[in-house]
Amino acid sequence: MSKSLLSRIKPRQITKLKPSSIYPSSTNINRIVNQVCDILRTRHTQWEQTLETKLSAYEVVPSDIAHLVFDKIQDSELGLKFFYWVNERPYGCSLDGFAYSSLLRLLARFRDFSDIESLLESLNCEENLVSCEAVDDVIRAYSCNGLVDKALEFYKFAVEKCGVVPSVVGCNAVLDALVRVGRFDVARRIYDEMVERDGGSEDVCVDNYSTCIVLRGLCKEGKMEEGRKLIEDRWGRDCVPNVVFYNTLIDGYCRNGDVGGGCLLFKELKLKGILPTVETYGALVNGFCKKGDFESVDKMLKDMKLYGLSVNVQMCNNIIDARYKHGCTVKAVDALRKMIESCCEPNIVTYNTLIAGSCRNGNVGEAEQLLELGTKKGLVPNKFSYTPLIHVYCQQGNFDRASHLLLQMTNGGHKADLSTYGALIHGFVVIGEVDVALSIMGKMTEHGVLPDAGIYNVLMSGLCKKGRLQAAKDMLSEMLDRNVLPDTYVHATVVDGFIRNGELDEAKKLFEQNIERGIDHDVVGYNVMIKGYCRFGKMDDAVSCINRMIKEHNFPDEFTFSTIIDGYVKQHNLKASLGFFTQMLKRNCKPNVVTYSCLINGFCRNGDSIGAENLFRQMQTHGLMPNVITYSILIGSFCKEGSLSKAASLFEQMLVKKCIPNDVTFHYLVNGFLNNALPEVRNGTQEEKKSMLLDFFERSISDGWSPQTAAYNSILACLCLYGMLNTALQMHNKMARKGCLSDSVTFAALLHCICLEGKSSEWESIMSCSLNGSELNVALKYSLILDQYLPHGASSKASLILHSLVEDYRSHDQEVTDLKASGT
Repeated sequence: MSKSLLSRIKPRQITKLKPSSIYPSSTNINRIVNQVCDILRTRHTQWEQTLETKLSAYEVVPSDIAHLVFDKIQDSELGLKFFYWVNERPYGCSLDGFAYSSLLRLLARFRDFSDIESLLESLNCEENLVSCEAVDDVIRAYSCNGLVDKALEFYKFAVEKCGVVPSVVGCNAVLDALVRVGRFDVARRIYDEMVERDGGSEDVCVDNYSTCIVLRGLCKEGKMEEGRKLIEDRWGRDCVPNVVFYNTLIDGYCRNGDVGGGCLLFKELKLKGILPTVETYGALVNGFCKKGDFESVDKMLKDMKLYGLSVNVQMCNNIIDARYKHGCTVKAVDALRKMIESCCEPNIVTYNTLIAGSCRNGNVGEAEQLLELGTKKGLVPNKFSYTPLIHVYCQQGNFDRASHLLLQMTNGGHKADLSTYGALIHGFVVIGEVDVALSIMGKMTEHGVLPDAGIYNVLMSGLCKKGRLQAAKDMLSEMLDRNVLPDTYVHATVVDGFIRNGELDEAKKLFEQNIERGIDHDVVGYNVMIKGYCRFGKMDDAVSCINRMIKEHNFPDEFTFSTIIDGYVKQHNLKASLGFFTQMLKRNCKPNVVTYSCLINGFCRNGDSIGAENLFRQMQTHGLMPNVITYSILIGSFCKEGSLSKAASLFEQMLVKKCIPNDVTFHYLVNGFLNNALPEVRNGTQEEKKSMLLDFFERSISDGWSPQTAAYNSILACLCLYGMLNTALQMHNKMARKGCLSDSVTFAALLHCICLEGKSSEWESIMSCSLNGSELNVALKYSLILDQYLPHGASSKASLILHSLVEDYRSHDQEVTDLKASGT
């Protein structure tokens, strides 16, 4: 029955059901009602006539049995059809309050909310029009479906307009719905009304559950003490202390971080002779899990056993999840075994928790095994099973496997979310597969998951890097057509794309168009444009852009100042750079490593190494750690001016700080050695050398190694002594590509590094040895030299291994000599 149809029904005078001496017996009435229901269910085209004939034959007035039909029919559509038929009859046939109440209850059972509202609009608010039971059912229907405002509205309508006060069941439904959505003040007001009615009524208007609902609301607000007072005030007034109250309070304390308060209540509960339940322990266990106090968790689990209680799957899942979050080692197989031994069967949440934990720890193999094991156990994986694996595979660059898992997930009927698609799209863009990323967005849209500004930004960035600027602009238009509001980064991405592709004028045009459209570029957008001007040497335009952004109340940040300082440095205008550095300080904008590195580069370009060194020290006094760019700039400058001692010392300082050098650093050092060190070392004119790097280089040159080989080996040895094995191995490969093949010194240095990392027993699996006897002796010699540079207290087994290799080689040579002699 539609709302428009119900609205045509005019309210009738309510009549009371009057028993008659000639009225059919209750048995006959039931039979008649059953027949009426059967006629309605047939949905025959002539059902009205059939119904009329049948009721006339029994001399039954339809309105007198309407409430019974509504109770029996179990179909809201048929109930409304009968209701309409009765109301539209040409002669007086008024429905009574029983009928309206029964119809309301029927509509409430089938959640026909629009028809409930239409029916209520057609009624006069007379006394006893609807029953308390009908009011309860409607309130509960609204509440259970999350229609809290409607439930509250009907509650007020029933009390204020109809004079019908819901029972404690109906009131509790409203209270529970209000607390669930956080409307604690309204819930408390209704509860107080219930308590007030309870004081002057024989009927129960408030019960334990009512008080417990309000208590739950107070605990959600962190008002546990107020909750305790509420319970104490209600003791003996239809409110009996029980474990539910204690569980609610204990859970409130633990959720709000006061596990101690929860434990005190736990002791009080025991003292009063109230037996704790699984829920009691569950609340305390969760509290200890949040704190990472797993010793107390174990005590709780033992205490549970004493009371004959078994841990449930939810509690086990919470413990496993907490162990992962607090960085504890979790062995998935052991966790599953312990659960099963405790008669607690793991569910899909258990497996999902273990899968997510394994992925966070980078153990993707274990995560895959868990997914397979859970499936074999008959559990159905969901998006929470697949998503962690998809994310970790994207991070590792294994997009084939990530895509396969996504397909597997969607084929299983599970909808991937924005985060899952976003991980794949971002991953493919990073490796340059923009077209694949675009196709994923297409699939994502087909499945009803719409991209957000972040995904558009990633795709446009990928298109710009590929030089597909028009496609990026088209995507921006598509984004606007779909009413996805671009953020600052989206516009900045497209402008930056044009700049990177050398199209400054096009970038400027787009930037100006955005301003004309009323788009606030924010500091991010302005920084991109300023960077573009600086890149093309248009410093006046860059300064004008800064002035413009200030007028628009977008104030420069450290990136703005660093960009303009670097721009002027590259224009050989150190004075202007220092001027902006002063402005930066006046605006209380804290310089970062990039700012200092740009200025240091400026001083170095001007040949002022003293100024550069002073600035280098200054940045460290301000708590900023130099990065590889800062170190490389200074090392390059020292090498250029021939101050190799300073360059070598700074390089070693860099390694001490665990700052990994790059190819630029190595290039500066090698060129510095080749262009400056050789004549000075041979003539003995080099200033006193305190650096291991220079000392090692001098020894190598004295022993007849070529300058290039000596330079590379000296840098390699330095890396090895400071424990940078991966960097040393990478450099070793680069040496080979440049024609500097591995030799005795290289072998000795790498062996030292392997041993310093505690891998002396597995050195042969890391590198091979193809040295002959004399070469092994040279390697041993340099290994002993390297031993002298080891930090105090450090030791390496490299020399012992080399000594053993030399002895083995000698023994082998002796055996060969003996064999030849015996053969002779």
